Amino acid sequence: MFVVVGLGNPGKNHAGTRHNVGFDTIDLLGYRNNIKISKIKFKSVYGEGSIGREKVILLKPQTYMNNSGMAVLDLYKFYKLPIENIIIIVDDIDIEFGTIRIRKQGSAGSHNGLKSIIYNLNRDDFPRVKIGIGEKKQGQDLADFVLSRFSKDERVVIDETITEAALAIETIITYSIDKAMNEFN
Repeated sequence: MFVVVGLGNPGKNHAGTRHNVGFDTIDLLGYRNNIKISKIKFKSVYGEGSIGREKVILLKPQTYMNNSGMAVLDLYKFYKLPIENIIIIVDDIDIEFGTIRIRKQGSAGSHNGLKSIIYNLNRDDFPRVKIGIGEKKQGQDLADFVLSRFSKDERVVIDETITEAALAIETIITYSIDKAMNEFN
């Protein structure tokens, strides 16, 4: 079994923001794989189904970004999954806009959602798919930037990137993270 956790903030006022590309990817994975994301548990909204031959849970923590680790820890304790079967989808300001980067492990960098997960799990060796959301403008507050929406032109590119991230996650689950890294990094 795999768990795919898309990071974001709950609520209509956060929908479509740069910080919510993880939620957007979960929604697309649900649509592509006929998984309805409507159950509530683990401080999250989630759905259960299959990708390929693997059982999958698609999870959207409702704890707000800075406490995402609480939801991931609840799920991790409940299912006692191998850490490599928990895939985190996260926005990233440090990689080129409109690209994805797959990593088997690593630090949180400046991302508070990843910091929360690493703190709660007390480990950083879980896979993650990072989506480049662009760079903040000089002098712009980081929180204001990640909570902003994409321009019309950026939205076209980011929607393609979200599709690519969903394909990468399906590849990780169906084949391996190494195959996904070779194809999508």
